[in-house]
Amino acid sequence: MKTIITLLSLIILSNCTTHSVKLGKKCTKLASDNTYEKSVVWIVDKKNIEAFESKISKKNCEINGENL
Repeated sequence: MKTIITLLSLIILSNCTTHSVKLGKKCTKLASDNTYEKSVVWIVDKKNIEAFESKISKKNCEINGENL
């Protein structure tokens, strides 16, 4: 059953034609109200990958005080 779920997940994620799936814990920079977003799975438009990587990174998690 685990294998079937894993295969279906990979098929669904690989069918994203205009988006790229980024895996790994990443965070945004702290906002003015001391909040930020964190996630393990990020879905990014392929046109905006460079902007995404400059705004969301593992380094921001460390700066925000997250344990990696």
